[in-house]
This record gives sequence, structure tokens and C-alpha cells, in this order.
Amino acid sequence: MLEAFLTFINQQKFDLHKKSTLLTVSGGMDSVVLAHLFHQAGFEAGIAHCNFGLRGEESNEDEVFVRHLAATYKFPFYVKHFSTKGYAKEEGISTQMAARDLRYRWFDEIKNENDYNWIATAHHANDSFETVILNLVRGTGLAGMHGIAAQNNVLIRPLMFASREEIYEYVKEYNLSWREDSSNSSTHYKRNLIRHEVMPVLKTINPSLESTFKTTSERMRSAENLVSFFLNDWKEEAVRKEGEEYYISISSLLMSSEPKYRLWFILQDFGFSYAQSADIYTSAEGSSGKVFYSETHQILKDRDYFIISKMKSDASNLIEISRPSGEYQMGDVVFLLNAISNIPDLTPGSDKSMAYLNLDKLEFPLSIRSWEKGDSFCPFGMAGKRKKVSDLMIDLKLSLNEKQKVKVLVNKNGDIVWVVGFRLDDRYKVVKEATEILLITQQLNSAAP
Repeated sequence: MLEAFLTFINQQKFDLHKKSTLLTVSGGMDSVVLAHLFHQAGFEAGIAHCNFGLRGEESNEDEVFVRHLAATYKFPFYVKHFSTKGYAKEEGISTQMAARDLRYRWFDEIKNENDYNWIATAHHANDSFETVILNLVRGTGLAGMHGIAAQNNVLIRPLMFASREEIYEYVKEYNLSWREDSSNSSTHYKRNLIRHEVMPVLKTINPSLESTFKTTSERMRSAENLVSFFLNDWKEEAVRKEGEEYYISISSLLMSSEPKYRLWFILQDFGFSYAQSADIYTSAEGSSGKVFYSETHQILKDRDYFIISKMKSDASNLIEISRPSGEYQMGDVVFLLNAISNIPDLTPGSDKSMAYLNLDKLEFPLSIRSWEKGDSFCPFGMAGKRKKVSDLMIDLKLSLNEKQKVKVLVNKNGDIVWVVGFRLDDRYKVVKEATEILLITQQLNSAAP
């Protein structure tokens, strides 16, 4: 098995001869074999062990065992005790997920603090196949069909070439001892149910299941790479970025083969599931205005585009301006206010980010808020005729996504003084009789995330 191990290492180009590796060792059979192979091969390594405290004295005995193992191989040893159940309760996640989050975060810390190049886990071929079965039961795409990758950035899995049976034969050959986790025999966990009840049945159909799966996994991974290559090419044409927003061309989508899959290919990076993508696709030929949400992003169905933008907190939807000077921030926009003396023959420029207002007519506090249905004002140059803000936006041909961002500056008496960035109210324009002028400038906050 050592020869097969070294062959696999060379095939994967892990370069373990020159680079040190942090081994994650629980004390179970698989991780004991991983540590033994590294020792046999003469690779430089350290051992990290997590004590999750979930099995009482058993957990402490595991720690003692792994500590002794590291000393035997003269590998540096790292251990940490975790309050796993407390973390799970605090984060509202399962104990298994909590343990996973805690251990990988800690492994990264050790790696960075001690200059390790790799983090190695003892996952093997059976783990990969069990993962595929779990993915199939839950629902999956191509990525879920090729199982666990041998490498994910600095995380490597050097035993991925070996089956559980081969690992067991190895421990018998070298008379290695290991710690048996009593929870591994419980079918309460889905993975154990697959391991103990589903796999034996499948092996009666195909005794060479692991070998067959290895070939299938390679083919599925290759297929996924090819699909991604062609779809990334298409994505360059169908999607454009403006600032922090992405615009997916609906016409490009509808004219393409397998449009639903193509849409999911794009949306998965923004936290949308395949089922959500399917729902979004059904709105493609419908009316505008529907909004869909993931945990981090929203998608607005506009006339010609699906517009993707980051979710923003509503906490900054209203600010109050108490005086005619200073700096006020609303989300990622800063408003600068300055009271200036009247300038003869002042003609406001075409810069829509600036507003010159008759300070004599203003009553403080002013406020800036999102526009609301029914808002109206008297647009500059229309001699007192009222117009709805919504009609102005139609005239300006703003997209639905742009309309959502429109803000208005409101006088204390409720008058809309400025549709920010678009049009002033005629009643508050600067006149020759004005003694003071309020200059408001809006600009992006360069320090905003």
C-alpha cells in the first residue's frame, strides 16, 4: 500500500517531500493509517487532534492515544478542547456541523501559525462514494456525482486512492492499533446507514464497487469541467457587470439550449439553489417586478434582464438632517451640506450629484428617505405643476432596480425638495432674492465595504 500511496501522491503533485503537512488525526483506523504512511515515507508532518468532548471519557482516551502516536513518530502534536454543543446551540446548527466548522477553523490557525503547507485528512474512496449516495438522496448536480476531491486548495486527501477494505488490510499487516468511535456503529447517522446497510446490498450487485466508482467519478469530474468551460464562455456574453450589480440577458437565456440549467450555473455563485433557479426561470417571460432572495443576494426580474444585487440592510433607509452644514451618510452614499452666500447669475450646472437650493425656503430638520408610492413634487421648470415621482422615473426610463434606489430630500413641511440625483423642485430653486443657498453634494463613500 505504501507504493500505491506514493504513486497517488506523485499523480496528484502534492510535493510532500519538500513541503510539511498538518495531519488531522482522530485516532480512528483511517487517520492512524494516514499518520503511519507519512512516517513510513519520511514526510515532514505534524498531528492535530480535536477533543470535542462528545463521548465523555472516550474522548479523553482518544486524545491520550493520539498524543502517544505523535510522540512515537516524533511529529509535533496539537490538541484543542471544544465546547461543541454550546457552539451548535449558539449558531443554531447541528452538532456535526458545529464540529466541522470548529475543527477546520482551528486547522487553518495551526497551519498559518506554524508554517505548514498542507492540511491532510484521512478521507478515502468509500467516504467519497457514500457522499455521492447522500447527494443523490438529497438531490444533486454534476458536482455532487463525482464525490470528494483529492485536493481543495491547501486541503488534501492522500488516502483517496484506497478503499476501507484496503486500509483494514494495512492495519492488520503492520499490527496497528486504533481507537474505535462507538458512534460509528449507530445507524442514527445517515452516513452510517449507507455504510452498514446500503453499501453491502450494492456490493452484492457489483463486488468491485469502489473500483467502478473511481472510474465513474473521473468521468463525471471531466464532464463537469467541460460543461463549465463552455458555460463560462457563454456567460461572458449573457452577463454584464455594472458596479456591484449583475445583469443577465433574458433574451440570451431564452434563445439558448437548457436555459434553466444555464441560469442555475450563474446563480449558484450568489447562493441560489437549483429549485430557486427553476422558479426564477419561470418568471422570464412574465411581467416585471418580481423579486427573489437568497441569504446574500436578491434578483429583480426587469423587462430585459434578471438583475442581481447584494442584500442591504433597511437600517439606512432614512436619515435626518438637523442643520445646513455637515456630512451625512446613508448606506454607501455621503451627503455633504454647505450654506453659501448668494452668487449673482448662479446657474446650476448639469452635475446631477449636486443640488443648489434656496435656503430661505427650507425648514429643518430635513430628511432623506426612499421614495414612496404617491410621492409628488413640482419639477424644476414646470412652473408649479405637480408630477408624481413614479411618473418622473417612467419618463427617465429607469429600470425597476434603479427605481428601488431612488431617494428624495424632504422639507420639514413634507414637500419633496429634490428627487436625489434627478430633479429639483421648482418651489425651492435659487432666485435672485435668496440671501443664502444650500449646496448639497452626494458622493460614494470610498470607505464603504
